[in-house]
Amino acid sequence: MLAASKSSKRKSHPRNQPLDVFFKPKTVAVIGATENPNTVGRTLFWNLMTSPFGGTVYPVNPKRPSVLGVKAYPSISEIPEEVDLAVVVTPPPSIPGLIKECGENGVRGAIVISAGFKEVGAEGAALERQLLEEAQKANIRVIGPNCLGVMSPLSGMNATFATAIARPGSVGFISQSGALCTAVLDWSLKEMVGFSAFVSVGSMVDVGWGDLIYYLGNDPKTRSIVIYMETIGNARSFVSAAREVALTKPIIVIKPGRTAAAAKAAASHTGSLTGSDEVLEAAFRRSGVLRVNNIADLFYMAEVLAKQPRPKGPRLTIVTNAGGPGVLATDALITGGGELSDLTPETMEAYNAVLPATWSHNNPVDIIGDASPERYAKALDIAAKDPNSDGMLVILTPQAMTDPTQIAEQLKPLAKQEGKPVLASWMGGVDVAAGEEILNRANIPTFPYPDTAARAFNYMWKYSYNLRGLYETPAMPEDSAAWTPDRKLVESIISGARKEGRPILTEFESKQLLAAYGIPVAKTVIAKSKDEAVAAANDIGYPVVLKLFSETITHKTDVGGVQLNLGDAEAVARAFTAIEKSVAEKAGAQHFQGVTVQPMIKLKDAYELIIGSSLDPQFGPVLLFGTGGQLVEVFKDRSLALPPLNSTLARRMMEQTKIYKALKGVRGRRPVDLAALETLMVRFAALVAEQRWIKEIDINPLLASPDGLVALDARIVVHGPEVAPEQVPIPAIRPYPTRYVAPWTMKDSTPVNIRPIRPEDEPAMVRFHETLSERSVYLRYFHLLNLEQRIQHERLTRICFIDYDREMALVAEHEGEILGVGRLMKVHGTSEAEVAVLISDKWQGRGLGKELLARLLIVGRDEKLTKLTADILPDNREVMRICEKLGFTLKHSLDDEVVRAEFGL
Repeated sequence: MLAASKSSKRKSHPRNQPLDVFFKPKTVAVIGATENPNTVGRTLFWNLMTSPFGGTVYPVNPKRPSVLGVKAYPSISEIPEEVDLAVVVTPPPSIPGLIKECGENGVRGAIVISAGFKEVGAEGAALERQLLEEAQKANIRVIGPNCLGVMSPLSGMNATFATAIARPGSVGFISQSGALCTAVLDWSLKEMVGFSAFVSVGSMVDVGWGDLIYYLGNDPKTRSIVIYMETIGNARSFVSAAREVALTKPIIVIKPGRTAAAAKAAASHTGSLTGSDEVLEAAFRRSGVLRVNNIADLFYMAEVLAKQPRPKGPRLTIVTNAGGPGVLATDALITGGGELSDLTPETMEAYNAVLPATWSHNNPVDIIGDASPERYAKALDIAAKDPNSDGMLVILTPQAMTDPTQIAEQLKPLAKQEGKPVLASWMGGVDVAAGEEILNRANIPTFPYPDTAARAFNYMWKYSYNLRGLYETPAMPEDSAAWTPDRKLVESIISGARKEGRPILTEFESKQLLAAYGIPVAKTVIAKSKDEAVAAANDIGYPVVLKLFSETITHKTDVGGVQLNLGDAEAVARAFTAIEKSVAEKAGAQHFQGVTVQPMIKLKDAYELIIGSSLDPQFGPVLLFGTGGQLVEVFKDRSLALPPLNSTLARRMMEQTKIYKALKGVRGRRPVDLAALETLMVRFAALVAEQRWIKEIDINPLLASPDGLVALDARIVVHGPEVAPEQVPIPAIRPYPTRYVAPWTMKDSTPVNIRPIRPEDEPAMVRFHETLSERSVYLRYFHLLNLEQRIQHERLTRICFIDYDREMALVAEHEGEILGVGRLMKVHGTSEAEVAVLISDKWQGRGLGKELLARLLIVGRDEKLTKLTADILPDNREVMRICEKLGFTLKHSLDDEVVRAEFGL
């Protein structure tokens, strides 16, 4: 079989990463280095010169022969050896030219410290564009401009103008604010917090969140990534990298701008759009990112998530030796969305056996002020064994009879609980310091106040909940194999309206679009006259509804354009006249083109829902789900998400609304068919993600009852003919690539369907791996992986739930069985990719491997890649022959252990 590389799929590739130049340079040039006291150029050069990172530092200053005793060079061209990294501290107008010169001299990275670009207005923005153009021509990666610089504390490199270097540690810190970097640095030195990387990104002209998240995600020395974010920048890059890395390392973000005033301040600071905070929240949920509200929580959560397991749910058990702190913790827990766990009868019995009769007999578990170390340990142990509990918080207040140090010693053996975090709040000062130190060393995070600890637990379970959305296997809809949307019909309706310069589709057209994507709609007949309306009503059957048919008016009720529950022909005729008259009076006769006639649908136990989408300038289409009807703006019961969806993510959207409880069935009412609603939402999201010319769309109301779902009304707005394709925001998450779905016939005439993999394929992939021989596994992975290792849920999640922007996996399917998989994985920061193919043993030798590889070449061309590579074991001669037939060049390694196949695109 064909292997991507000898390293496992998600481990760091052995080649140098493009961003290594910022953290591991061997030669650094400081352009603008000076001896002038109290200047950025002097401080930066001094910091680098005194850094123990092991590299050579060259000052560049055309006006001085030396800087701080070091020979200076008039330009980077004069430096006698090739420079890896340039740090630029010169006036903004000079910088595009300097970047060009850097490119001509082989520089691979530049940190632009100088301010005065897009944050100062149009002139600065134009200068920034020139800077980027020169960097792209020269293939130079740029951090900044308007930034503090970069520290690599583990190597000792300090390419900043801060007064000190950060302590080495395991937290990767990235900040858009240079001033905040210095404040955090000062705080971290006092609190003994260490960093693996400390980066100020500034305006992010080139290197952005996605690049750094991916880089630090692959860095084995970084255990968590902490971000201060003012603007999102490249939304697709951020979401893509975060979804990839969040499964293995926590990404914790503080993002100011929740209020309009703060958002405006952030925009003026960075010169960038800040976007809707609600949409950003949805993006964080979708990508597994934890958002916190204050700077202290950034580092609290980095510590907590590194030390303790993630809780499976929101239920906390509180063990305390005083009632007041327990109440404070409870308030913080409940107001933050968490729950107190209900103690089981077995737990109550266990507590009664070991606690004084005066204990609280409830949660919080108040074990009384004279609690001994042994009582604390027993109480925590009992709480940990309660199946209703998802986590524990232990609170101690220093009373005359308590021993904080010994109690901490007794709790040490209970620090590790399977799937249940243990947090502690040792309240007090000097008296509890020794106990806190013991707990922290035992990996039990401590908090000075119990409400802070409860807030940390709330962050933990919400983070865990969001992550599960990334790796839970979604259900495969029953009719998914048979259902395909009528995309041609949809595209013809939209293009027809755009050619006519008509941005608003009629209700009839809107329902045609929904029906084309398998969304049930009420039967709708257009009637241009009173007689046509009566005839349509007679055909449909009474009672009926008449609605305004107009190419210009969307909110029909505002102009008296809806008449309900019409029981006979006479009522229909009167309603037609009433609508025509009302529209003429309120909007003008030219807006009346007739009516639509629809059945008056009355479903028992039905709820009115809304499902819609609008465009965000940064994240593209954003989905909305919630309580619908005429009072939708009043109730504002809604949730947002990014398309596309699967059944798990659709259910998550429902769970975030108040109407969800009713949909599950309340007060004797039957539940709505939630599986059918999930399917409808998945299809709606596909419509939104695939049809880029749709600007706004909503179904309101979507009638949901135990007996079915039906869209009663729909409104769609499309982009006008003046809008060019590049002006339309793209989805933040790439939708399912239907262009790569196509049938094929094997040599023995067996028909197969080749298509991109889906998250729902995990069960089929388990069955696929069961068909593989040890030889096939060895040839693919270069070492033996047993079946149990290959079908672990965490591993298959990564294989099936992929980001189509980052990689493409094609499966060959026959009658629900996966016969083979071909995979293309982009090498981040380059225009290259690795390819791999694996075929089930019983289907080998029938041309399937060659076909999958040929299709991956097409994918590579479509993605504008320049080279595809694969590693092959020398005894895998059949695959080498296939590669040669397709045009690959084969190169044997010096030790002949591996053959590298390369294909130039």
